[in-house]
Order: sequence, then structure tokens, then C-alpha cells
Amino acid sequence: MALKDNVLLMDAKTGTIPAEQGTLVMKEFMSGSAVMQLAKYEEMTKPVKEFTYLASGVGAYWVDEGNKIPVSKPTWLKAKIEAKKLGVIIPATKEFLKWTVPAFFNQMRPAIAEAFYTKFDQATLFGNDSPYAAGQSIWENIVASGNKLEENSTGKGLGEESSNIIAMVEDGDGDPNGFITTRRFKQAMRNAVDAKGNSLFTDKTKAAPSTLHGLPVGYVNGKSWDYTKARLITGDWDYARYGILQDIEYEIATEATLDILGEDGQPINLFQRDMFALRATMHVAFMTLKEDAFAALTPKPATP
Repeated sequence: MALKDNVLLMDAKTGTIPAEQGTLVMKEFMSGSAVMQLAKYEEMTKPVKEFTYLASGVGAYWVDEGNKIPVSKPTWLKAKIEAKKLGVIIPATKEFLKWTVPAFFNQMRPAIAEAFYTKFDQATLFGNDSPYAAGQSIWENIVASGNKLEENSTGKGLGEESSNIIAMVEDGDGDPNGFITTRRFKQAMRNAVDAKGNSLFTDKTKAAPSTLHGLPVGYVNGKSWDYTKARLITGDWDYARYGILQDIEYEIATEATLDILGEDGQPINLFQRDMFALRATMHVAFMTLKEDAFAALTPKPATP
């Protein structure tokens, strides 16, 4: 049963985030995740979904008049994607317990969404603290395929180097359709030029995303990025799939000790601090379908 808008948080300590606020959290989650901006969405109605995808395309043929048209043989493969529970715990002062449930989640929405997309991108990009099967992260695919190019290794600048990692994906018969990086890398992209000195980068506007070589650029929260591994990642993102299984559920705890340190360097005890903790959970799936569909520009190793 849906909660009434005037129900206080103290009277509804468990449940599902109200539809309006839950939808907004989902939108912020999906728009904040660089991976979700580019990967392909799989609708899910149960924890594990099997689906079929086209691994190689249908062929066309030149045929003389009256001759039989050959039957092409596309390759269809089966894949299985599984949703995993993603949770966040956020401490707050007890004054919020006197707020209505919708008002509280309107206030907490950005924090919940950021926590979700930061953790999701960490796992799916680099496999950091990932619940998904080994080898499913974008970085693991890049390592397995060897599609890596060290920054400044060509001596011809980012314009050529970013083009070269696009070519690595194309060599695997992929069609690169976007980049992922951090805002820290924007200065380098602004300096990327072609052989004639023309800029290859356009910055984001209200109407359009940033582009490099005409391909959209998704920016990752800096907390999600592993700077020791990559500077810039591209790929055929149709071979990365994600799904969201259910609404966001929540629970309130008022007596617990969190593994978050306070200003005194000690774990936060909610009872002592007159606080409570919000736990929000959802189920998210992710998988990759082709290891050579991604490539990365990697940082130059630090000099010992």
C-alpha cells in the first residue's frame, strides 16, 4: 500500500521510497552513472534474465536475375544477466524523523543517487568491490584483449592517441560510440587537435553532451575512477548491458554503530550522537558481451 504524503518518517521506518521520489532517484542514478549513459538497458522482471543477442550480422549478396538468393547465417548467442543488491547507508540527525516521508526523500535524493552511481561505476568500470562475475568489468575486458595504449607514447598528442584507441575497437569489428573519463581530463581533451590543428573536442552545452572525435563523452564521478589504470576509455557500448530489477527499498535504524569514522576518529554510534541511519537498497545487473569491444588510454607509469 502506498504511503500517504503526510506520514512522518518516524511512523514509516521501513518500506519503499514513494513513487515520485523513487523515480527521481532512479533518473539521477542513471544520468549520474557514466556507464549507464552509454551502455544498453535490459528490462528485468526477475533476478536472472536470459536473452539472445546478435553476435554477427546478416549478410547481403549480389544476385543475377533469376538466380537464387543465398540465405545468410547470422550468429545469435545467449547471455544471462543477474541483478545484485546495491545498498547505501547514510547517517542523519533525528530531526529528520519528524519530516514527512516524501519531504525527507526529496532532501536525501541527491545523496542516495550519488552513492548508488559511484559504487556502480566503480564495479562496472574497474571491477572494484564488484559483485559481478570475474571478467565482467570494462577494465578486465580491456586487459584480456590487450586494447591499451600508453599516454604520450606516440609523441603525436591526444588527438592521434584517442583515434588509435578507437581503431583498436574497430579492429575487433566494433563500432565505438562513446568515451568515458573524468572531468580532470577535460584540459587534455581541449588540447586535442587533428593534423590541421582543428580542435577535436567540444564541451558540454545544455543541448548536447561533450564530444571527442564526434563521439559523446560521459564523465565519471572522480570517486569511481581508478587513475592508476586509465585516462580515457572508449568502446562499442552496445556490448555492455545493465538492468534494474525493482524499486528502492529503505529501512531506518536508530541504535547501531556504523563503520564510518566521526571527527574523533571513532566509529559513529547513532544512539550516542542522537542520530539515525538510512539504509536504501536496490537490485542492479551488469554484464559485458565481447571483450575486445573496449579500449583504454593508460597513464604513463610513475618514475621510481
